[in-house]
Amino acid sequence: MTDTGVKLPTLRVAVIGAGPAGTYAADILLKLQRDFDVAVDLFERLPAPYGLVRYGVAPDHPRIKGIINALKEVLDEGQIRYFGNVNFGTDITLDDLKKHYHAVIFATGAITDAPLEIPGIDAAGAFGAADFVNWFDGHPDVPRTWPLEAESVAVIGNGNVALDISRMLVKHADDLLTTEIPDNVYEGLAANPIKELHIFGRRGPLQVKFTPLELRELGEVRDVDMVLDERDFTLTDDYLAALPQQNKQVLVMTRIFDKWRAAQRARAAGDEAPASRQLVFHFWSKPIGVETDVFGRVSGVKIQRTAPDGSGGVVDTDQVEVIPVQALYRAIGYYGSELPGVPFDAVRGVIPNEQGRVATGVYATGWIKRGPVGLIGATKSDAKETIDSLVADWRAGLLWQPDAADADPAVIPALLNERGVAYTTVAGWQKLDAYERELGAAHKHQRERLKVVDRDEMIRVSNS
Repeated sequence: MTDTGVKLPTLRVAVIGAGPAGTYAADILLKLQRDFDVAVDLFERLPAPYGLVRYGVAPDHPRIKGIINALKEVLDEGQIRYFGNVNFGTDITLDDLKKHYHAVIFATGAITDAPLEIPGIDAAGAFGAADFVNWFDGHPDVPRTWPLEAESVAVIGNGNVALDISRMLVKHADDLLTTEIPDNVYEGLAANPIKELHIFGRRGPLQVKFTPLELRELGEVRDVDMVLDERDFTLTDDYLAALPQQNKQVLVMTRIFDKWRAAQRARAAGDEAPASRQLVFHFWSKPIGVETDVFGRVSGVKIQRTAPDGSGGVVDTDQVEVIPVQALYRAIGYYGSELPGVPFDAVRGVIPNEQGRVATGVYATGWIKRGPVGLIGATKSDAKETIDSLVADWRAGLLWQPDAADADPAVIPALLNERGVAYTTVAGWQKLDAYERELGAAHKHQRERLKVVDRDEMIRVSNS
């Protein structure tokens, strides 16, 4: 109730982005204890929902299925209207939202690669991790082929995405046949001639940003040797003193590295046969340039050795090395994209906000709100903060005020139909979901799902 005792009308909210951030925000709003009704419309530029969970995570991560199941339950409840294949800025605009809703929440995530400003980074054979992830996850808006031609590859970054793409690059394609990778991705990876992958991080081995679970999974890949430089493990007292005390992650990663170093010594002694592929870690290694050949293609990574500064950071040394490679992937983080008519911080790649508030009627949540950090738990708490801000503003009468006719739920489908937008619905996604599972079951390797890649085919199946 408002302070005047007048019952509030139905709160109509549009959410742009159907990944975890947007879906959780919608769910939290609908399940909030309240004395007013709520109607939520969820818009997604792709025909299928789930965002980076469907198109930004390595397919050999089975635990991600749990997240997808949770998101599926939210949509299957039937309280949220889903409009897939709708592009904000063209199919529906900010002016449209102001006319038909009380508020909009942007949950568009961060889907492009953060830039790496070093000489040669734009050479042929240098790629962003996000583009590669989109390819092996069957994103409908990227080419169906990927140039896997290098025997020696560099990955720059020490986060989970760096480990994900490293694992996908060195893993044998047949070991991915239990996943949902499309056939074109399997064929591309099966022809991959890679023999060694070099992964670079400017800090020490116990200051990495990836998790112990990701690190352990990397060591479980068949027919791949983990190669470590013993120089990187000559750790000074100052370096160890600057690490978080009693940090379980540090202890676990130390055990993993020690196990790999022991296996490496056994191979050197002839006690173990070498694998066909190697994954080489380079810690204390700051990339400062990309070398190219006479054709302008990547031929090496120039790195500057670093050293601990005694306070948890690093300092540069005068040691410079060049590691020969024929391809390079940068995995130093994701970056948000600017949206038409919406404020944008080009330095951080986010929508500037205060507790989710952007402007009158405009809110943000997820990575486009806070930057590309944090896992699902952080996404939920982040969405709760944004919803609390929105509801407080609603009670205070600070949101947009659409006319009753414009707030009619039937207006949006009619508007999209008038504009010729072939939008998909929750029922359509359920059809596509069932169709992909049928394709997987009928596949010669009997897979759980075979992802449809072509956008037109996704729409055809959804709207059949």
